[in-house]
Amino acid sequence: MYDRPPLFSPARRRLALRATAAAVALSAALLAAGCGSSQDTAQNAKSTASSPAGFPVTIDNCGVKTTYDKPPARVVTIHQHPAELMLALGLKDRMVGTAFPDSAVLPKLRKSYEAIPELAKKEPSFETVLEAEPDLVYGGYGSAFAKNEGRSREAFADAGIDTHLNREYCGKKRVTMKDTYDEIRTIGRIFGVSDRADELVADLRRRVGKATSAVKGEPSAPVFVYDSGDKAAFTAGGMSLGTELIQLAGGRNVFADLDDVFGDVSWEQVVERKPEVIAIYDYAGAGSVEQKKKFLLSQPALKDVPAIKNKRFVVLPLTATLVGIRPAYAVEGLARHIHPESFA
Repeated sequence: MYDRPPLFSPARRRLALRATAAAVALSAALLAAGCGSSQDTAQNAKSTASSPAGFPVTIDNCGVKTTYDKPPARVVTIHQHPAELMLALGLKDRMVGTAFPDSAVLPKLRKSYEAIPELAKKEPSFETVLEAEPDLVYGGYGSAFAKNEGRSREAFADAGIDTHLNREYCGKKRVTMKDTYDEIRTIGRIFGVSDRADELVADLRRRVGKATSAVKGEPSAPVFVYDSGDKAAFTAGGMSLGTELIQLAGGRNVFADLDDVFGDVSWEQVVERKPEVIAIYDYAGAGSVEQKKKFLLSQPALKDVPAIKNKRFVVLPLTATLVGIRPAYAVEGLARHIHPESFA
């Protein structure tokens, strides 16, 4: 058995952040409304004939309206998935800092990612971000702009720095593949590379389509998502992007009826639902994949669960379940594990 993961592991933190996302969005909207007229005047004044083609661009992000008169030139990304999204759009030259890697970077992006300065292993301090002299900070989790840690969007605005928060944390409870495509297109607009964004979305859609076509007609295999936990299992619910990924891959999340993104379920419930495959979420802070497998295989109560008897595990990096470019890759990987016969 491995040590119980911290109470605020990345996935649990995601769940807690969602619970407050609506309040954060409302606060941001009130801030924007309070200074909207003067900002609008200033923005209009800055919108001159010298603006690049397609600009100015105004983005309403989680209640914060930002007008870009030109593409940002110095960007700090906080959390891995925003960094990978920017790199996939060919925006490496705009990135002056990254922070908080969650898992292994996509192989084709690894060299570029490692060439960008890493500001911190977790969320960097406000002062550390300022030292990189960004004109935009792009956050993945809501904690990128944690007010109690001095990194609120208001604080960055006061310092003359724009911010963008991944749409997953804009207060909308359910997350879908459409959110991933919309996020890519939004970043494409901000940087004036909408053509690249459209091409990337088309490529990702093709990747998903190829995987779903391969498993079409196959029986829907019951899948249990194991994130963490020992006394109870912390798993992905019906509102999670993970549930849609499993479905696209020819599976069925056995806890799709859990009306939340994540939640605790009993081991008795896991046994009752007889999963044939267990998807293990992999990320730092909750034990290694091998520790998780060892724990699950050592539990007497689970010995008759089909997935345990047949040792059918599939590993899913946590970043693959976040709004960005990774979910499309995850569908293919899941499909190959859930229905290997379709890829023989």
